[in-house]
Amino acid sequence: MPTGQDSPRSGRRAAHFSNSSEGTKAVSPASSTKRTATPRSATERTTARAANRTANGSNHMSERTARATQRAAAARQRRSQKNAKGNANKRPFPFAAVLALVAVLAVVGIGFLVVPHLFQNNAPKQEEYPAGEEVIVTIPDGAGGAQIAQILIENHVLSDESSFYQEAQKQNADANMKSGTYQFVTGATASEVVRQLVVGPNATQYQLKLAEGLTVTKTAAAVEEQLGVSGDEFIEQAKASNYENDYAFLQGVSDDSLEGYLFAKTYDFGGKDINADTVIRTMLDQYQTEVDSLDMDAARDTLRERFNIDITDYGILKVASIIEKEAVTEEDRPLVASVIYNRLSLGMYIQSDATMMYVTGGEVTADDLQTDSPYNTYKNAGLTPTPICSPSLASIQAALDPAETKYLYFFINDKVHTFSETYEEHQQAINESLYG
Repeated sequence: MPTGQDSPRSGRRAAHFSNSSEGTKAVSPASSTKRTATPRSATERTTARAANRTANGSNHMSERTARATQRAAAARQRRSQKNAKGNANKRPFPFAAVLALVAVLAVVGIGFLVVPHLFQNNAPKQEEYPAGEEVIVTIPDGAGGAQIAQILIENHVLSDESSFYQEAQKQNADANMKSGTYQFVTGATASEVVRQLVVGPNATQYQLKLAEGLTVTKTAAAVEEQLGVSGDEFIEQAKASNYENDYAFLQGVSDDSLEGYLFAKTYDFGGKDINADTVIRTMLDQYQTEVDSLDMDAARDTLRERFNIDITDYGILKVASIIEKEAVTEEDRPLVASVIYNRLSLGMYIQSDATMMYVTGGEVTADDLQTDSPYNTYKNAGLTPTPICSPSLASIQAALDPAETKYLYFFINDKVHTFSETYEEHQQAINESLYG
């Protein structure tokens, strides 16, 4: 094809690639082939068509209009290239990472919702206890405030520690609360609980109440009745030889007897292994505690000076046991003690009906007083072989510190408490009581 002539197709291609204002240049076949091999964009094709239309006067477009159209197409091309370059510099949005993050958050959220729910369902539920229910609570020996509070809370007596501590401080009860077994009610007030702890154990289930003046035999009966321990087993166990190695005050007792040493008191055996040995040891411990508060040595010296007699601790316990049985009031005790010591000082028989009551177990008749028995102080001088009961601390104190009198007789009943220096005064007191 002659190079000086352009077909419509070559004219369109020339219009697109021409940058000259002098007119349209022909493109050599080699150049044409090379550029044709490169695909053109839609914008390029549109621009070429517009230029072709301008060159051939197609659609009657003016040259000015053609140039405007060409400039607009070029501007669109530049914007398109700029946008393409900007998009190429941007990193692709990490949709996979977002999805992974969403999944993690979902799992964590489920954990927050499900895991606590699982623990809540599996955790032990705190049982609710209605107020006013009776509970038995044992406070062990040596328990401090924190341990006592924990025991009370565990048994639903109280609901918190702070109220207990505040009330204990308010009542100044820190050092006055007693161990033992208590009967409380759930939901009690702290003031009620602390007040009872100061008073002492009030539950009877494991309590042993021993009256003053009981013999070993009667103590055994009380133990059987109140604690369920066999009375026969108790008596068999109540031998001094079973305990003399542990308690020095039992050295030298008569008849292998614990008479006089089973101290009278209200005991609480809550939380302990209850048997004859445990009960006996508890009472012997209490006797030791009570006697330790007394100055036995000084008392013996005083009795020696006043009555010219030597008496052992065991002898003092025998005197105290007679006082316990003969005296009726607190005022009687030191007076009865003075009569006993005055008689011993003079070598007189004590002549106490109470010593024969130990043998008879009850009332004493005139015939009983004629019976040959080492406990018959009408026929035997001095003290009885053993104490005749377990005396109270008050009777022991009276035996250590008798009143200073010259009384040798006494006549005591529910209405009359008469002490006399002579037998005649004594008989007169009896007659006045009997015959008015």
